[in-house]
Amino acid sequence: MIEYDQYKQKLAALEPALDELRRGLGIDDARHDLAAFESESSADGFWDDLERSQSVLKDMKRLKSKIDSYQRLFSRWEDASAFCLLAQEEDDPEHLPELTDLYGALERDLESIRLSTLLSGEYDDSNAILSFHAGAGGTEAQDWAEMLLRMYQRWAERHGFSLKTLDRLDGDEAGIKSAVLLIEGENAYGLLKGEHGVHRLVRISPFDSSGRRHTSFAALEVMPEITDEAQIEIREEDLQVDTYRSGGAGGQHVNKTESAIRITHVPSGIVVACQNERSQHQNREVAMRMLRSKLAEIKEREHLDRIEDIKGVQKAIEWGSQIRSYVFMPYTMAKDHRTNFESGNIGAVMDGDIDGFISAYLTAAATGSWAVK
Repeated sequence: MIEYDQYKQKLAALEPALDELRRGLGIDDARHDLAAFESESSADGFWDDLERSQSVLKDMKRLKSKIDSYQRLFSRWEDASAFCLLAQEEDDPEHLPELTDLYGALERDLESIRLSTLLSGEYDDSNAILSFHAGAGGTEAQDWAEMLLRMYQRWAERHGFSLKTLDRLDGDEAGIKSAVLLIEGENAYGLLKGEHGVHRLVRISPFDSSGRRHTSFAALEVMPEITDEAQIEIREEDLQVDTYRSGGAGGQHVNKTESAIRITHVPSGIVVACQNERSQHQNREVAMRMLRSKLAEIKEREHLDRIEDIKGVQKAIEWGSQIRSYVFMPYTMAKDHRTNFESGNIGAVMDGDIDGFISAYLTAAATGSWAVK
């Protein structure tokens, strides 16, 4: 069958890409470094220096993960190539759907791992904290903020990442006024950092009885989760801590004790809050992680050396400041204004299919090939 010849050629064409990926990931160096760390970890007295031993084990885990990811991908390419040759010899059309699925999955995984070669920031391998804020416009904007929240939840689920809601303030009629979501997984922050900014929606409003077209805005902040206190040092005297009762549905502790925490970092004006843990102590701990993460994200983005230089400045959530537009009417399209990448399948995008936008952003960031300078 001619289809098998085509897949044979396409699979052969992936070999140079796999070799380029191996070099980009530094797999040969990673194997050498892993062998050295394994030798060190088996030496006498390794555990005498606890800080060093923990650092070595962390590096070993990271290197093993990188090597295993590439090796699994390469093995799957070999298996797909062998299966294609077998199917071609048998000339049985029943093998075609399986081969199509194998090749499609291989292409997606190759692109996913390729993206990791573009992640070189200090915090890129960290978990990500996403903060959603509805713009002006009442119920319409609040509904849009919740739609964005769902989109990123679906994206995380597609990638096998863990999700946890840290804070949520529901809208008066529908949607959310704000929410904070923790996405846990390798390179979560590195992949999502380009999503930081204002997102614009154009649609026929379901809340407008006249059926008019509305434009709504919502802002998304993306921060790396900082768990190491030494990385971002915060002085206690710079904090203003307020307690309040948690809101929304929940168990016996919700609305009955002042367990929710709001922390203001006075020098920068940054405010963080957490209400979803059971105790005030737990909420404070999570809120402090959020504050460190926020400070780290601004420090990295603005290339600042000192925390004292950080100011909690954010663009207005309005026309002219958006990074991406999502149009439901009169046509359907999602378009990123920084890279000009676009997708006409708005339903898939809202279901979390945003890898194309992420790839375009990371590629532009690495090469400087922005659509708008």
